[in-house]
Amino acid sequence: MSGRNVMRALCIIPARGGSRRIPRKNIRPLRGRPLLGWVIETAQAAGVFCEIMVSTDDAEIAGIAREYGAAVPFPRSLATATDRATTTEVLIEVLANYESAGHGSFALVCCLYPTAALLQPEQLRLGFEKLNHEVALDSVMAVQAYRHPIERAYREHDGLVRQTDPALHDVRTQDLVPAFHDAGQFYWFRPERLATTGEILGERCAPIVLAQWEAVDLDNEADWALLERLAPERGLAEAGGRS
Repeated sequence: MSGRNVMRALCIIPARGGSRRIPRKNIRPLRGRPLLGWVIETAQAAGVFCEIMVSTDDAEIAGIAREYGAAVPFPRSLATATDRATTTEVLIEVLANYESAGHGSFALVCCLYPTAALLQPEQLRLGFEKLNHEVALDSVMAVQAYRHPIERAYREHDGLVRQTDPALHDVRTQDLVPAFHDAGQFYWFRPERLATTGEILGERCAPIVLAQWEAVDLDNEADWALLERLAPERGLAEAGGRS
């Protein structure tokens, strides 16, 4: 990867202090270090960013971010630190702050979530290369396949289960088209499009498909327990660093 390409990309890690379902999850210790520390090191290892910054309203999170080598050039505003604020609003605020501070512009931006501890640097590089080289793309996002075809889903109605699509009941699962969901790990996007449309992804968004063990959506303690089980298998060594 050339120095010119590296200088074009900014990594934004949104990490507010007010997580409710798992309190302080962004800096909760995982195998001897804060969760955020693992994610910052993954971004560093990707080798494509001219700056890795953390957007936070929390002094402790800011201190940990700096300890692991990320920048915290300005605090997150109160307006974007609530649990109702969207990721898009946070990204718009960050890029506006960079512009007003005269820090220059970026050709590509990656929003990397602070819970993406299982993510490997190669996936971030792949996203960068895809968006950098395919000029017709608006964005790139990490996705995972549903474990079972969504056409075979059931819904509850009046206390009974009903198939959502009975017409596909006898179709073999291998003949159904795979469906994916947002893995909640990262989005690569072009900042000029965000500025003009207010959207991150756009209509031309390419996927980076992650395996089931490459991401855990951390919503509750059961999710955290799964993360702890998967961490050593994904190469997250105890406090000394990555194996």
